[in-house]
Amino acid sequence: MKHLFDVIVIGGGHAGSEATYAVARAGGRVALVTKKRDQIGVMSCNPAIGGLGKGHLVREIDALGGLMGVAADISGIQFRLLNRSKGPAVQGPRTQSDRSLYKEAAQNILFLKKNVTIIESEVVDIFIEKGAVKGVELEDGTKLGTISAIITTGTFLNGVIRIGEEKIKAGRVGDFASSKLAKKIRGIGLNTGRLKTGTPARLSSKTINWNIVEKQKPDDKSTLFSFLHKKPFQRQISCGITYTNRVTHEIILKNIRKSAIFNGSITSNGPRYCPSIEDKVVRFSDKDEHQVFLEPEGLNDDTVYPNGISTSLPRDIQEKYIRSIKGLENVKIKSFGYAVEYDFVNPKDLKSSLEVKNTKGLFLAGQVNGTTGYEEAAAQGLIAGINAYRHAVQEEPFVLDRSEAYIGVMIDDLVTKGVIEPYRMFTSRAEFRLSLRCDNADIRLTEKGHKINIVSDDRMRLVSKKIGAINRLTEKTKTMLIPNRKLEELGINQKKDGKKRSFHHILALNGITDETLQKLWKDFFNFDLDVREFVRADAKYNYYIQRQKSEVDRLKKNINTVIPKNMNFRKIEGLSSELKTKLSEVNPQHIHEASKIDGMTPSGLMLLISKINSYKKTA
Repeated sequence: MKHLFDVIVIGGGHAGSEATYAVARAGGRVALVTKKRDQIGVMSCNPAIGGLGKGHLVREIDALGGLMGVAADISGIQFRLLNRSKGPAVQGPRTQSDRSLYKEAAQNILFLKKNVTIIESEVVDIFIEKGAVKGVELEDGTKLGTISAIITTGTFLNGVIRIGEEKIKAGRVGDFASSKLAKKIRGIGLNTGRLKTGTPARLSSKTINWNIVEKQKPDDKSTLFSFLHKKPFQRQISCGITYTNRVTHEIILKNIRKSAIFNGSITSNGPRYCPSIEDKVVRFSDKDEHQVFLEPEGLNDDTVYPNGISTSLPRDIQEKYIRSIKGLENVKIKSFGYAVEYDFVNPKDLKSSLEVKNTKGLFLAGQVNGTTGYEEAAAQGLIAGINAYRHAVQEEPFVLDRSEAYIGVMIDDLVTKGVIEPYRMFTSRAEFRLSLRCDNADIRLTEKGHKINIVSDDRMRLVSKKIGAINRLTEKTKTMLIPNRKLEELGINQKKDGKKRSFHHILALNGITDETLQKLWKDFFNFDLDVREFVRADAKYNYYIQRQKSEVDRLKKNINTVIPKNMNFRKIEGLSSELKTKLSEVNPQHIHEASKIDGMTPSGLMLLISKINSYKKTA
């Protein structure tokens, strides 16, 4: 073998890019093997980054020195903070990205990094001796030596595209599937299955009647992803919103058997929270309309992504139902939607480091592990890259606990519960979501990254400075006492007990404006905005965080509670329909077994425990 590398990364998508960058930052020699160099970092599906739960992952990737947050900021053309009216713990930053600018940013970051070698080829074999990785073979017969390899093949393992009855062996349009590597993975003894995902048609912006569709404007104040950035790099634009209608639904229902999802061609599960338009029309037959977001793919790109109508219907039916939608009556379709079915590996075959249990030095990251979404893939790629290099230099794995990061929650969910449908990150999956906020990802994780040499000294200095400012401001807000008389003058009603209230206490109250805070203590505004907002959020959540810890302790104490045999899960109020269905199908005998069900949340378990307790009292 030749060209010995510390780590070889297979696949140049979001997981592969992040893994490669992580190895290089740690000082390792890394080869990224991809079929097309110019497709590294491409946004294969929707041109957006972040969202609820997903935005937390991107902030954590950035806090650990990753590239996704930086590339998202550089390419962002519409920044929005989702759940703005709710608390910081469940808010999610999101950006519409310029597709070409995102790819360019990701490639610039990778290509300029020392110790990164890009190899344009396909890996057709992985050499394993005595249960350990020794190297890989490329399609031209070249053999590359390594003791750590990361598979990040996305939807390419035995990928099959479906458009109606049409069948194309590919991982995405224009790119061939990877069948030899899929065969090798099965030969290693890994448990594999099939999943599916889908994408909508792409539309010509020039042929959309923008005058009659709703406008979705960007936020006046942009919330970016990287802690290094303060303002957008690109001009901000609006998206459009339109709706399907009864005619749309009639066309789809009339031709439903022509859909690959409904004619038996595809039997695997797709993402529950991102269903095809066929699924929506059938599952939600009581609805007369479904929202469609018209998302421009770039500032200088005529293409629009109609988010909400992914499909596997034949081309002529796609054209018919799309043109029944308001504003799209005369639209030109640039490319048609399709479903793609692909192999995945049951993540229960992996350790928490994302290393395969039965093969030393082999790591898996991204959709190959049964997840869906750029953000989930990138977060796994980051951890796999860190640990593949640490394996190469014989250091202990880097593992994040559920209490430390959403990345830790996701990986723990995957390796302990496995998946039966594509996994997507939600804030509800985290027991400690009140303390795992977007705004404190750098405080939680950057020092950890610095200790393992993946975060630069410059970034660590910035975070240390921020932590110092937070500590000083927190101390001042707790020691500054304000008389009740002053609070009454400002309309802040408190108990008339003669006690003074701290400024920190006032920060925790609802409805307190900046104007009011200015009158109480104007020097508060001498601190940077991110520091002020952090301290304010900490003050607001302090009581609830303590209560949340008590609930987690209660959950641990009740983990072995037996579930009554005749319990009707479908009648438990507060449980999602998804959990009611899965509990009924699995019929767990105790709480520990219920906790292992794919999609189970901490709040779902607490509801179940409460129901059992009340059932026992009644009995």
